[in-house]
Order: sequence, then C-alpha cells, then structure tokens
Amino acid sequence: MSDSPAARRIPTIDLAPWSRGDPGARAAIARTVDEALQAAGFLLVTGHGVDPGLRDRIRKAARAFFVLPADVKRAYAAKVGGRGWLGPGAEANGYSEGTETPPDLKESLTFATHEPFDDPVVNAQWYAPNVWPAEVPELRALCEEYLGRMAALEKRLLSLLGEALGLRPDFFSRHMDHPTYGFNINWYPGTEVVGAPQPGQFRIGPHTDFGTVTVLDRQAGRGGLQIWTDDGGWEDAPFDPDALTVNVGDLLARWTGDRWRSGRHRVLPPPADAPAEELMSLVYFGECTPGTVVESVPAPVGRVAYEAVDSHVYLREKLDSITVG
Repeated sequence: MSDSPAARRIPTIDLAPWSRGDPGARAAIARTVDEALQAAGFLLVTGHGVDPGLRDRIRKAARAFFVLPADVKRAYAAKVGGRGWLGPGAEANGYSEGTETPPDLKESLTFATHEPFDDPVVNAQWYAPNVWPAEVPELRALCEEYLGRMAALEKRLLSLLGEALGLRPDFFSRHMDHPTYGFNINWYPGTEVVGAPQPGQFRIGPHTDFGTVTVLDRQAGRGGLQIWTDDGGWEDAPFDPDALTVNVGDLLARWTGDRWRSGRHRVLPPPADAPAEELMSLVYFGECTPGTVVESVPAPVGRVAYEAVDSHVYLREKLDSITVG
C-alpha cells in the first residue's frame, strides 16, 4: 500500500474486534473511524464476512452478459435509477458537480429494492421488479445472496457509525427497516470497446455518492479508483484485495452536519499504456426507508445545521442530475 496522503488518511478497519464487543477495541475503532471520515470520507474494512468466491462468481456471470451483442443487451435497457442495463452514454457522474463532462466510459447492470412497499405512491417512485438477464440465469441467485450480505453489513456499519459519533448505536440503523438500496455491477472495458477517451472523459467522472454509505468491491487497476484529499489532490485509492471500500455519501454527510465529508472520487479512463485493461466493480449504495427525515446532528458533533429534508426527495433530485439526456 502506498504512502500517499490518501493512503495515510484511509485506514483499514477490522470489523471482527468490533463485533466481538471488546470495549477497548470498540473505543479505538470508533476514534479511528471518526478521524478518517472527517479527513477523506473513506474507509477500508476487513472482517466483513463476504466470501471472495461469491464476488468472483458474480463477476464471471456479469461479464458473460456484458460481452453479449448490444442488440441483446438493449432488451434490458433502463434509465438511471431503474433496473436493468445502463449502456454506454447513459450516465455522466460529473454532472452532479455541475461539470459538463462527456458520458462515463462504462456499462452497468443495476438493481434495487427487491420487496415492494405498502404505500402505492412510494412504490411508483422507488419500486419495480428487478430485471434479470435470461442469458445468464445464474446471476440472480448470486446477486441475491450478495445483497443479503450487503444489507447485514450496512446495518453493522451504521451501528458503528452511530457509536463513532457518540450517539446511540441505532441512531442511523433504525432507519433501515425497508431501505431503497441500489446495486450496480459496473463494467469498465478497454478502448477496443469504448474507444479512445475524449478530453475530460473518465470511466466515472468526479463526483460524490448520494446516499448513506457506499460499499464497494473493486479490482486494482491502472485506470482505477482515485480519491480527492485536500492536501494531496487526486490520489490512487489504497487497495487491499481482502477489504471492501466504504465511503460516506451526501445524505450521511448532511446528517452529520458535515462533520464527515462525502468522499469525492472518480474512476480513471483506460490507461494509454494499458488500453485493453478491463475492470469490474460491485457497488452497493446504502439508502434509508422512504419517509426518513434527515436532520443535521447538532453541535458540538455537527458543524453545519442544514434544513431538514425528506431523504427520498433529496435522492431523486441527485439521481436526475446525472442522467444524460
């Protein structure tokens, strides 16, 4: 692991001592988490209990879909925030920062909440059956197992984050009874698929995520994840093959009164000296139960008192901001 500013500010947290309940270990972990999320908004976590073999099998099945002809994939086409295939040119994440960047150099399979809500108005906005490609029937069971593990991990993380702020452990996690999570499998092929990058074009443009916490399973690459720090600018994100990468989203940053920063990041385009590089990321976007009202934690914990917002009105505006066309 490098000694860059990003690496120094982004610790690796072993969740096992936290789960065992040792008071001394828990206090030390809470301090480290609070410091890291103030500095960069990112953590690496081990002891998460997610089988690397499961992640590998998802990648294998997803790749079998992504390399299909475009005409086949088009049958599953979706809009940003929907369920199905986001093809080339669907997203430009830099738009969320007000930057008119070219579209992101990626394709995605995107899934979300698998159970409908009781309120038909909420259903109309936030629920639809997930779309599973018939060409790769094994993908559904693999993803559903993975998403079950992500839901459990998110609750563990949010309990840790509540305690890291000196709040009750369920301060955040009690708003997770029926969340509108999102899950993307992002495919970043080489230039033989996407062509040469345009000026200012990335696999994913500079942005912050929108929800509570994002849990990312990624691969190391030359054209991989970079994180912004105030003292180092853009730096390659530290990588540990055993770890998952966790970052704070805009909603959680707002909830903490900007004590914790929403982690700004980007994914570099295919590198000129390795244009055929191909990467795939599994990205779980944590959100809340619809109807959650997010109010900033007051001082001395919080630093900015934002106006209270409905979490899902806020999220819909963010999702609309990155949709191309």
